[in-house]
Amino acid sequence: MIKVLIVDDDFMVARIHSGFVSQMPGFEVAGVARTGAQALAEARRIQPDLVLLDIHLPDIYGLDLLVQLRAAVPELDVLVISAAREADTVRRALRGGIVHYLMKPFTQEDLHQRLEHYRSTYRSLGSSDTAEQSDVDAVFSMAGSDKPLPKGCGAETMERVQATLRLAETDFSALEVGEMLGLSRVSARRYLEYLHETGAVQVDLRYGGGRPERRYSWRGPRP
Repeated sequence: MIKVLIVDDDFMVARIHSGFVSQMPGFEVAGVARTGAQALAEARRIQPDLVLLDIHLPDIYGLDLLVQLRAAVPELDVLVISAAREADTVRRALRGGIVHYLMKPFTQEDLHQRLEHYRSTYRSLGSSDTAEQSDVDAVFSMAGSDKPLPKGCGAETMERVQATLRLAETDFSALEVGEMLGLSRVSARRYLEYLHETGAVQVDLRYGGGRPERRYSWRGPRP
């Protein structure tokens, strides 16, 4: 059974999320916290496998709490649930090693899909001492494309680009992806255009002053 700690300052929201999790086979709500201090205390007490973490808490910024939770429970996984849509927030959460970033509002099915992916991929990696490439591909949603990578592109960086788009549930420009991953805009666009050609990424044009900007968003399987 996967033990889940729900951290949200809104009592009714936490109650709804608890109901969603309780209806998911193989998961149990082991605790609920409304502040960062409560979350740390509960994490130490129950040693959860997964935390559903809100960003906006009354006593601490959620991503600062993420670091403290990991220090208290090193093997902890974190799924961020938040209305925060700022690119900087998403970028920092991704760098913090979250398993997903789910934006409010969302449906029960949205959460169940992420929990199922977590159980079947991330959790399965802990069941043995070694991992096959197919196991790693499942985590990064790399399976299913046999199109060769463009010249100069690496599989590891491609996985990072995919994970950035897949987890964020928003669109990015090539410049923004490059800044998040330490790539040039040209390099980032090469990866993004490859993903567009394979059908994993959708491209939309944002019109403003001058040349329209290409915005990339994930359209492939999500956690």
